[in-house]
Amino acid sequence: MTRRGLTFLFAVAAGAAVANLYWAQPLLDLVAADLDVTTATAGLLVTATQIGYAAGILFLVPLGDILDRRRLVPVLMLCAAGALVACALAPSFGVLLVAITVLGVATVSGQLLTPLASDLADDSRRGSAVGTVVAGILTGILASRTISGLVAGVAGWRAIFLLAAVAAVGFAVVMYRAIPSLAPKTRLPYPALIASVAAVVARERSVRWTLVLSATGFAAFTMFWTALTFLLSGPPFDYPVSVIGLFGLAGLAGAVAVQRSGRLHDLGWSLPATGAAWVLVLASFVTAIFAGRSVLLVIVVVVALDAALQAAGILNQLRVMAVSHEARSRLNTAYVTANFLGGAAGSAAAATLWSAGGWTAVSLAGVALSCFALTLWVVGRRHALVPVDRLAR
Repeated sequence: MTRRGLTFLFAVAAGAAVANLYWAQPLLDLVAADLDVTTATAGLLVTATQIGYAAGILFLVPLGDILDRRRLVPVLMLCAAGALVACALAPSFGVLLVAITVLGVATVSGQLLTPLASDLADDSRRGSAVGTVVAGILTGILASRTISGLVAGVAGWRAIFLLAAVAAVGFAVVMYRAIPSLAPKTRLPYPALIASVAAVVARERSVRWTLVLSATGFAAFTMFWTALTFLLSGPPFDYPVSVIGLFGLAGLAGAVAVQRSGRLHDLGWSLPATGAAWVLVLASFVTAIFAGRSVLLVIVVVVALDAALQAAGILNQLRVMAVSHEARSRLNTAYVTANFLGGAAGSAAAATLWSAGGWTAVSLAGVALSCFALTLWVVGRRHALVPVDRLAR
């Protein structure tokens, strides 16, 4: 298989893996009715999946630096398949909650395939390869909710977990055959490996600055999308949930932007393109201030903001992983963890800001975050955001 073909295969497999995190989201009412719990209680399934995923990122993804990923990735996919079957057969809500938490832990293979794509790509195509895999992940996130709802409507909520389990087994077999056997990039005891995630961040100033920039972007992203649901479900729009979900199709713009921004990284334009992306983010939030009563302006903001933030995110991820070939999986762990922290802060801020001042308050907070990020970029683009080895050249 050619390297481009392998990259595309990684993108599809990573998208299928990350979709496991989102099958349950549109099914909460069905699960609640079937297992005799409230919808609010069923909502714990989403939280449990995310907590499990965060644990998997922290404790499993670093293994990509010390184990042969030809074995590690299929093993995790098979574990995810087992958890999916347990979800489908769960006789009670408690069993489903445990199974879906394990599913979150095991479904991190996409975050192993991203640095693997970087390792296997030529220097001239590394950004494009990683961008393709991340675009696959975004497409998986986007498509999962729609697929889940359609399957559940035809065959019930348990069917999607069984279908996903079959797909996971299939991808495990394909990945084992397709991934070349690679020697471990470093040899460390497991406790030292986990500790080294923090150590490499502490050692590299450019990583620390980039993680702050990336977390800021993810905070802006989750704050906007959380508040958008509040905006569209109330007056003057009063859209039902099914219509609000269609606005997520703007994620396709983000997937395209990610692929193209990977190419910009390959051309050496990563930092200038990051600054340009944040200018577009700032312009989007300024426009959002006036979009509270215009669905056309809302759509413009959704598309522009999603494309800009996803592009900035992949450029940040590529620069972080470029710091060390031996520690790419650990650096990716740090990147995803920073994004989770930023995303959590953004979601929490959205509710508070909405209560305080509605859509205008959220938009102004987005402007403030954009200005902070642009200030960080202006100050750091010649020194702090550049790896030490490149400054020395």
